[in-house]
Amino acid sequence: MLEIVLSQVVSGLVLGGLYVLIAIGLSIIFGLLGIVNFAHGAFFTLGAYLALTLYQYFGWPAVILAPIVVGGIGMVAERLLIRRLYDKEPLISLIVTFALALLIEASVRLIWGGIGQPFSPPPLLSGFLIWGPILITKYRFSVLLMTAAVLLLLWLFLEKTRFGRILRAGSRDPEMVGLLGINLPRVLTWVFGLGCAISGIAGVLAAPLWTITPSMATNAIMPAFVVVAIGGLGSFAGAVIAGLLVGVVIALTIQFYPAASGAVMYLFMALMLLLRPRGLLGERWERFE
Repeated sequence: MLEIVLSQVVSGLVLGGLYVLIAIGLSIIFGLLGIVNFAHGAFFTLGAYLALTLYQYFGWPAVILAPIVVGGIGMVAERLLIRRLYDKEPLISLIVTFALALLIEASVRLIWGGIGQPFSPPPLLSGFLIWGPILITKYRFSVLLMTAAVLLLLWLFLEKTRFGRILRAGSRDPEMVGLLGINLPRVLTWVFGLGCAISGIAGVLAAPLWTITPSMATNAIMPAFVVVAIGGLGSFAGAVIAGLLVGVVIALTIQFYPAASGAVMYLFMALMLLLRPRGLLGERWERFE
């Protein structure tokens, strides 16, 4: 029993790490742009499909380009579409980004077809690792390490760089950032692209774990919203803790009570929000209250 529990906890950390990546990208976009991006899961799907295509034509080293391309597509979408929503009612942004998600999914079906496609991990990462009672595949362990590396780099970027400080300041008071002479529209474009690129990274990492399908966005966007709600808007640490908790809870539920696996994260969210309405580490953000 102990072996099963520990192995599921490790698998849950892997799943939770992917949720964290998606949720942090979503939170960055909402925090600075004030846009609830329902198309965020579609960029996750794009990351997976682009990784598959780049691998088929150019081999594994080219897969690293997939999140960059996703980020570029996100920047184009911001310039052409999202930028027009900043001074509109929140309901309009919900409708438009939902329509954008449908457009991306339809485009994916047109280009790659609607049939699920398998994507095997690199041969170097095939096989299992065994540490005492813990059994985990090499690829899942590598995903855990790569997720931690991405989160560390993102934290350093936001905390230690000038552009990161601009992002954090703009998320609280974008008007003041503009008054300081900073080109705010350009910053917003880069922010949207960064959020989409992070979602694309999650899609690349998840591709060998999940069957790649045009509808896989659904399996990404709803957990991301749950993680943001539990962790608290604007909290990097809160998103990390919430994502890992959600992943572990789902993994253990799948093992011991599979029938409840689809609903357990929503029950967990409801319980946490009853105890802490702003989330685990949420802060008061005047621009949204």
